[in-house]
Amino acid sequence: MLKRFILSVRKKGIVILPKELRAAANIDEGSKVAAEIRDDGLLLKPLRPLVVRVDPKVVEEALLEEGEAEEGKIREILGTLRGRH
Repeated sequence: MLKRFILSVRKKGIVILPKELRAAANIDEGSKVAAEIRDDGLLLKPLRPLVVRVDPKVVEEALLEEGEAEEGKIREILGTLRGRH
């Protein structure tokens, strides 16, 4: 069953979502919502983080490469500093 709510727009564009509406839309305090302008009005949707499945081996390889790159930068900086003295 479609349920409608009448909301008021307050100063500075503030709109208060009633508790029943927040609960039905799964919107908690601090939640982010996406607002989309449509031909027939405005659509608000809860913004949920995108969950991406990544192979742990790929993450491990990327972290290893990043660590090696950082070590190379540190060696380069230390070499530059030693050359100054």
